[in-house]
Amino acid sequence: MDPVDSKNGAPSQVLRRIEEALKAATYSIIPFLTGTHTIEYKSGRDPVTEADRVANLALRDVLLREGEGWLSEESADDLSRLEKERLWVVDPIDGTREFISGIPEWCISVGFVENGRAVAGGICNPVTGEVFLGSLSEGVKLNGTPVRVGGCQNRQGAVVLASRSEVARGEWDCFRGAPFETRPMGSVAYKLALVAAGKADATWTRSPKHEWDIAAGSALVEAAGGLVRSINGSELRFNNPSPLFPGLLACSPELELRLNSWLRERTELSGR
Repeated sequence: MDPVDSKNGAPSQVLRRIEEALKAATYSIIPFLTGTHTIEYKSGRDPVTEADRVANLALRDVLLREGEGWLSEESADDLSRLEKERLWVVDPIDGTREFISGIPEWCISVGFVENGRAVAGGICNPVTGEVFLGSLSEGVKLNGTPVRVGGCQNRQGAVVLASRSEVARGEWDCFRGAPFETRPMGSVAYKLALVAAGKADATWTRSPKHEWDIAAGSALVEAAGGLVRSINGSELRFNNPSPLFPGLLACSPELELRLNSWLRERTELSGR
C-alpha cells in the first residue's frame, strides 16, 4: 500500500493520488461549466447533475485500489467498506446548488481515512483556482504554499463562515448581535478548507452532515493545526455504518475553548 507519510520533504503517494484525482475530476467537468445543466433531485430534494456523476467516475478511476474502501455521495454505499482499514470518502461536487447557480462556492472534495481517522485530504475549487492539499504528517498547502489555521483566540473580531441555506432558514438568527463577523457561504467542504488556510477563523453547523461532506475538510483543518469536533463536542470518527454526523465545529484549539460552551448555550436557548 502507498505510504501516507512523506520522506525527505517529498509528498506522500496518497497526496499525489489525491492531487491527480482532483485534476482529473476538474478536467471531466469542464464541459459542464457553461451554465447549462440537466438537474435531477434525490430524496430530500437535493439536486444532482451529470457533472456530479462524471466527476465521481473520474475520482474513482484515479483513487481506488485493491484493498481500499469507497464512500461517495454519488455511489451506492457498499458496506464492505466497514471491513477496510483505508477508505476514500469523496464528494464529487460539494455545493451542487451553488454549482448550478453559478456561484463560485463549490468544490471537489477527496478525503482519505485510515482506521477511522481522516488523515489526508484535498479540496479544489475549479472556479477560483484554489487547491488545498494536506495530511496530518505533512501539513497543508494552498496552491503549493504552506498555510495554517488563523491565530484568532476570541469571539470578538472572528470571521465565521455560515451555511447560506441555514442563514436563509433563520437558523443563525440566534447569533444576531454576536461579536463576530458572519459570512454566509455554500459548500461545507469549501468552508472547512478556508478555515484550514487561515482565510476564516471558524465554521459550524447544527444541521446533520455526511462523511463525504466533511472528511477532506476535517483532515485539512487538523493538519493545519486546528480541530474539528461534532457539535456536541465529541471527536469525529469516520467509516461508520451510518455516515451521518449531527453537525460540527471547526476552528483553532484556542478559539474552540471560547466557542464550545457559548454555542451550547445558544443552541439550548434556540431550542435546537
